[in-house]
Formats: sequence, C-alpha cells, structure tokens
Amino acid sequence: MSETHFGFRKVDEAEKAGKVKGVFDSVASKYDVMNDLMSMGMHRAWKAYTIAVANLKPGDSALDIAGGTGDLARAFARQVGPTGLVLHTDINEAMLRTGRDRLLDEGLALPTTLCDAEKLPFKPGTFDLVSVAFGLRNMTHKDQALAEMNRVLKPGGRLLVLEFSKVAKPLQKPYDWYSFNILPKLGQWVAGDAESYRYLAESIRMHPDQATLKAMMKTAGFGHVDVHNMTGGLVALHVGIKC
Repeated sequence: MSETHFGFRKVDEAEKAGKVKGVFDSVASKYDVMNDLMSMGMHRAWKAYTIAVANLKPGDSALDIAGGTGDLARAFARQVGPTGLVLHTDINEAMLRTGRDRLLDEGLALPTTLCDAEKLPFKPGTFDLVSVAFGLRNMTHKDQALAEMNRVLKPGGRLLVLEFSKVAKPLQKPYDWYSFNILPKLGQWVAGDAESYRYLAESIRMHPDQATLKAMMKTAGFGHVDVHNMTGGLVALHVGIKC
C-alpha cells in the first residue's frame, strides 16, 4: 500500500482523491465568499497578476485546470476573444458546476470538462497556455500532473502554477496562528464546515516550497521556470516554459 498526505495525516493513495472530493463538495457553494474572507480580498490581486502574466493573444488556446468557480477562465476568454479557446476544467463536479453556472450567469459559455490533471484527455501539443490556481497541492501525484501539463502544451507554451507557498520567516508565526485558529472558525461560521478549512491549512504546509516546485517543473520538462513571490511568499506564481 502506498501512502500520501491528506493534510497532516497519511492515507492510502487510493483514498486521497475521494477525501479531497469530500472537501470541495462541502465548500463549493461558499467557495468565493470564503476566498474573500480568508485572504481579505488578496486572492483577487494574486489572480489579476497571474492573468497579466498570462498575456494571452486573440486566437490562443488555454487550459484552466482545477478551474473551480472560473476566475481565470473568464479572464482568459476575454484575452483570446472569439477566435481563441479556453477550456474550463476541474476534477470536482460540484466546483465545476458552480463555476459553469456562474460563467453562464455572466453570459459566458465556455467548454467545461470534468477531468483529472494526472490523466489529461487531450492530445500532445494542444495548448498555448495551461494554468492551475490553488489546485496543485490537492493532487496526489504532483509530478505526474506536471508531466501531463507539459505534454499537452505546444513547444514554447507556458504553464502557470499559482499556489500557496513558503511564507517569509517574519510572517510565519502570525500566519500559522491565523491558519489554525481563525480559518477553521471562519469555515464553520460561513460554510458550516471547520474540518475542510483545517485540511486546507494543513495542505498548504505539506505543499512543496518555491525551490522544490521549481525543480519539479524542470524535471517535468520545463526548460525555464520563473518564480514570482507575492505577499511575502504566502503565494507564489511559477511560470514554466516548455522546451
């Protein structure tokens, strides 16, 4: 039996996907509200920076993995215009449905696909850009997912990974106090679920730090990887270019 981390706990690899699914089934309806409360609105700035770095052109193709409620997919669709393609995907049906309905309410009908980042159902060299925002840390085999993202990119295509990362040392103690004392209480108050938000705080601590993730992306076939720290390293945007 192979084990992996689910937050701070070790579980059978075969169990992790189901446990992560339970977390996001629980939080999907309150996901956007909780993002604003948890980050004090900063997640909007982190995503805006990611969208600016993406700098997609009319006619480009983009794959948004773990796209959730559709923040990146919506912005990418505006960048690529009617001649481009943006695929909005997630492994979690509740999150994907919430995002699809939100996009439709705004008059935006994007191709929406339920798919596993570790087994992407797309041909090699399909996309100009692949993005994953706050989703990589929940994947069981991150190395396999990164290799799949590389496979579906065109030569010279880019992968954007926006994820919580290793915060600067002066911020570590207050950040830990907030994460393990305030965050679960917010989750209970707003979403009726303290445990899912306790898991989210734990999953951040188990995620590879900036240097480790950069090395993993290079191993997956990205010839050049830039790291953009935001908010004292609380979040990092990794940008990899396919050889």
